[in-house]
Amino acid sequence: MEIRQLRYFIAVAQEANFTRAAELVHISQPGISAQIRQLENDLGATLIDRSGRSVQLTAVGEVVLAHAKSVLSSMDSLRQAVDEMNGLVRGKLVVGMVTACTVQPLFDALSGFHLAHPGVEISLLEDDSAKLVEYVREGTVDLALIGAAHRAPEDLDGWQVISEPIVAAVPHEHPLAEKDGVTLAELSAFPLVCLPEGTGIRATLDEASAALGLTPTIALQASAPGAVMHLAERGLGVAVLSESMTGHQKGLKTVAITDADVPAVLALISAPTKSPALRELLLHCRQSFGEPASTQVASMSGA
Repeated sequence: MEIRQLRYFIAVAQEANFTRAAELVHISQPGISAQIRQLENDLGATLIDRSGRSVQLTAVGEVVLAHAKSVLSSMDSLRQAVDEMNGLVRGKLVVGMVTACTVQPLFDALSGFHLAHPGVEISLLEDDSAKLVEYVREGTVDLALIGAAHRAPEDLDGWQVISEPIVAAVPHEHPLAEKDGVTLAELSAFPLVCLPEGTGIRATLDEASAALGLTPTIALQASAPGAVMHLAERGLGVAVLSESMTGHQKGLKTVAITDADVPAVLALISAPTKSPALRELLLHCRQSFGEPASTQVASMSGA
């Protein structure tokens, strides 16, 4: 009995047809028939009833099919285990990141991983945080850097790499520029410029406002933090971003929001089931980001 014979047998059972099964496993129809006959001889039993128009498994064939699938699954697990022991990580990874991401440790981790495992294909996907969370849950994205309010989704693996307050940013001639701090109620008296729904910063603003019974007026929104600040600098509204996003904008003054108790969080998330390649990438992320901390990332751009 050979492993290939089990593969051929499973193909015939799935297709219920020798010709289609032969095409599936890239062998001639006489060849696959001969291999199945040899498997039956080795087992001493008829596995396939060939008397009708379509292929039907015998009672013995049904039992053999279940065991054949189990054997092939074990073989796949064996190969994976050997690959891991030998460091032969290969395959494909899809990495998601918030739109306009400029978080250097993520790029460092991807670079280090690629140098160590050039056989793994990496695809990058940009989107808002809410969609990235769903993609990870669905399994279409392996690892994602997202923004969130309070904490990362608890049903996914991952860790928080930064947590900081949201702040207001206004031109120096704006009335709020004279203040060191402003409440959300005071802030709501002005039109705001913010990131769109689905981003962590926006979720933080909305959640903190809702807790106080407030509904801020979002005059404009932009997907990139830099665009939000440029709009605010031109007097089109008060920018609301995370503290680190506004630190280097000379045309704006940062004003603390004193009663926004919901932190803006940046986190790496992944699904619980991990391929060898993903486990290796996570190790590089750990090295690049370090242990979970509150101030290790210089910018939450795009969160």
